[in-house]
Amino acid sequence: MLNIEYRENLEKELYSMINTEFNKYATKNCVTCNYTPFNFVAKEDDQIVGIITGHSYYKEVHIGDLIILEQYRNKNIGTKLIETVENYFKNKGFENINLTTYNFQAPDFYKKCGFKVEFIRENKEEPKLTKYYFVKYI
Repeated sequence: MLNIEYRENLEKELYSMINTEFNKYATKNCVTCNYTPFNFVAKEDDQIVGIITGHSYYKEVHIGDLIILEQYRNKNIGTKLIETVENYFKNKGFENINLTTYNFQAPDFYKKCGFKVEFIRENKEEPKLTKYYFVKYI
């Protein structure tokens, strides 16, 4: 009998299984997956002030989260973290960096960083939750 359960976090072995199966299927289809997570942490002195996370796979880089502590915003820390990701993945065979953000978050910031809107999913009931899909070719 099939049983499906919710898990807040996965064990290391399950992440390994996911990676193995993604790679097996990609290889079967003559594609290289190479799923690799990344994290860059911005610190001022010994204080963490910002974090950018994501993963690279296939020919693209996906930014998952960009967080700057409120008291450190508008000091170019976010821009520097984006540039760090761009520089890290430049000339490594990746074609683009992509991400999503909501209307209430940072679409103008990403435009300022050179990202282009690929798609907008409008939320008519709650416009603040309109979702922007961005790409930047590298």
